[in-house]
Amino acid sequence: MMYPFMTLSDNTGVAHSEAYDVNGVETVKVYFEQPINGGFRSAECYLPSYKWENICGFSDKEIKNYQEYLQSVSHIIIQLAREGGFDNAANF
Repeated sequence: MMYPFMTLSDNTGVAHSEAYDVNGVETVKVYFEQPINGGFRSAECYLPSYKWENICGFSDKEIKNYQEYLQSVSHIIIQLAREGGFDNAANF
């Protein structure tokens, strides 16, 4: 399940998964999606490794900017992923 996190000023939506285990490492998928004429641009980043996958339509510069943004909020996203998103978070 994906939980909405934020819509950025460039109209890119940011969502995250629940926290899950990958080979003993707590992992959270963060999904970026931006509407464009006739479709969407999208990318996935996996925390805590910051591994980017399935980048479709975003430039290297845009991904770099999203990386910097993600590094500033990853601790919040990971906590929300553990608690089931904003709607279930006890302390946000």
